[in-house]
Amino acid sequence: MNPTPEDILINITPQETRVALVAHAAVQELHIERSLERGLVGNVYLGKVVRVLPGMQSAFIEIGLERTAFLHVADLWQRQAIPVPTDAATDAPVAHPVQPIEKLIYEGQTLMVQVLKDPINTKGARLTTQISLAGRMLVHLPRDDHIGISQKIEGTELRTALRERMSALLAADDEGSQGFIVRTNAEDASDAELAEDIAYLRKTWRAIQQRAHVTSPSALIYQELSLAQRVLRDLVSDATRSVQIDSRENFDLLLAFAADYMPRVSNRLQLYRGERPLFETANVDEEIERALGRRVDLKSGGYLIIDQTEAMTTIDVNTGGFVGARNFDDTIYRTNLESAQAIARQLRLRNLGGIIIIDFIDMHNLQHRAAVLDELRKSLARDKVKVTISGFSQLGLVELTRKRTRDSLAHKLLEPCPTCGGIGQVKTARTVCYEILREILREAKQFNPREFRIVGAADVIDLFLEEESQHLASLSDFIGKPVSLQVEPVFSQQQYDIVLT
Repeated sequence: MNPTPEDILINITPQETRVALVAHAAVQELHIERSLERGLVGNVYLGKVVRVLPGMQSAFIEIGLERTAFLHVADLWQRQAIPVPTDAATDAPVAHPVQPIEKLIYEGQTLMVQVLKDPINTKGARLTTQISLAGRMLVHLPRDDHIGISQKIEGTELRTALRERMSALLAADDEGSQGFIVRTNAEDASDAELAEDIAYLRKTWRAIQQRAHVTSPSALIYQELSLAQRVLRDLVSDATRSVQIDSRENFDLLLAFAADYMPRVSNRLQLYRGERPLFETANVDEEIERALGRRVDLKSGGYLIIDQTEAMTTIDVNTGGFVGARNFDDTIYRTNLESAQAIARQLRLRNLGGIIIIDFIDMHNLQHRAAVLDELRKSLARDKVKVTISGFSQLGLVELTRKRTRDSLAHKLLEPCPTCGGIGQVKTARTVCYEILREILREAKQFNPREFRIVGAADVIDLFLEEESQHLASLSDFIGKPVSLQVEPVFSQQQYDIVLT
């Protein structure tokens, strides 16, 4: 069966790059990268050792940033003659230090280093000398000679087969033995796809080595790919019909990048010359606005409510105004079927990861349950990110996990509401009135002003003038002081001030 044709739209401005993947005449994925928020992780520098600290088994490395970076002996790659244990997460060897750091590096030495962690507050970046370059299917460890398999690829036979295929592909060229880790994405990869990734990563490593020979110390020699470049590497597939870019300068850069590293992609790149903004042609901006809301309306009249928290994401399915089926059970079944497709798309669109709990409308018919679960699995099969479905729980909830690959769309574009503190609710005007009355009573015991003046939002002041006027008058009599009211238009409902005059 031929895959559904996809178009990738890349909107580039000096401040940010936005990418939309469009299929079935709807946006399926969104990616956003802002210039000022682009991190350093993955960048490779030619560093200079400025200080070695034997007591901490660490060193400070100058890489041209505002603060010197930090290298611990555990992150200092050492080739060992003795067998080393393997990392359970990657099946790759773990190089434990056999010598103290002061015997391995010295002040003034030049080292090729890669950023492991971005600088945070007063701390400099954390570095490693074990360079790793990520591709679509593989991670290249040019200073190693080990073939590792991601632990998330299950099954002894599959792992063995992948290792044997990689060994055969590496033996077929004359580059010598270099390390590779097979990523989860390569579980179903063909030999041609693996070979293409090997060639891309090795070419990248050769370019880094060449720059290192002609670059002065404390300089950047490799920057992690931009979002637009990662799109060509990771998102373009046989289903991709076109990759449209709305910037002439960046189109030329991406064309040169594709010609050098992935020639099969070059003929799909197109410079967008339309008069309307590129994202407007597919209503992408409207889709972004909808993807930031809690409610997702379904074509049938039903709707989803999506709530994202630190611990998990919950999705509640409701029939809403859908009354098209012959009986109530059929209405529920059809709403759940439609919502299964919509949920799979929303997970991709919003990039929701971690634990996800879906509360489908209760179905007593076991065949309906099985059909909805099958539809969900089929819809999620299109997801490029690994998803694991646990099925219906005893409470009738569907539990699944989706691998976190980057910040969700909401975390990228939104921040907690300063009024409600991110909970999505505010105190009622009456609750605020009673808080004010209690605070005036407390202050009357400590201070002796001529008058108390309440400054608050219009709804709160209106309540004091109407339904709560008797309580306000009683308090005034009790403390023996007049209380006046003042509306402050810029105050939110929860904001108020009590002025002592």
